[in-house]
Amino acid sequence: MTEDAGDADAVLAGFRQSIDNIDAAMIHILAERFRITQAVGAYKAANTLPPSDPAREERQIARLRKLAEDARLDPEFSEKFLRFIIEEVIRHHQAQAGA
Repeated sequence: MTEDAGDADAVLAGFRQSIDNIDAAMIHILAERFRITQAVGAYKAANTLPPSDPAREERQIARLRKLAEDARLDPEFSEKFLRFIIEEVIRHHQAQAGA
């Protein structure tokens, strides 16, 4: 292996370590988000509120699409990601409500 290849491998390893750190942070953030949405689901179930709020969901999607655009992230990707999370949250809320 040449010295340049070794340097490139070190650069790649650095990038990968950063990706690993970001992935770990995302998992912790998602876990916290789901802890909070579980509390929301319990509140909704206790107060006989519907498991989903389509108007809020659409506002959130529009807001996060704008944030994605500002961050130069594909808004289509961000919407798919958020819709996936919303669907999972609604599934949890339905289970909490006994639906």
